[in-house]
Amino acid sequence: MKVVWTPEAEHDRDDIWFYIAAENLSVAARMDELFSAAAARLASHPDLGHPGKIAGTRELIPHESYRLVYEVHDNTVWLLALVHTARQWPPLRKR
Repeated sequence: MKVVWTPEAEHDRDDIWFYIAAENLSVAARMDELFSAAAARLASHPDLGHPGKIAGTRELIPHESYRLVYEVHDNTVWLLALVHTARQWPPLRKR
């Protein structure tokens, strides 16, 4: 199965990298490796995560502090968001 990081999820990943790297580059690299490994596991096991808070999505916790939100369509796992577990998820809708 193919795994695709959406631009939004890539942006989340970059933000996390830069935030952590500002304090400790090696920790940022290890965290990013965790994210990559989690995504790679989804290629073989797309049902690995639990049903998500948003209908049609699934969520995998690659680290106790991060939630990887994804959906599966046909032969593709679409990584939608990478969110710190302390943040509101799903995000509140703007009125």
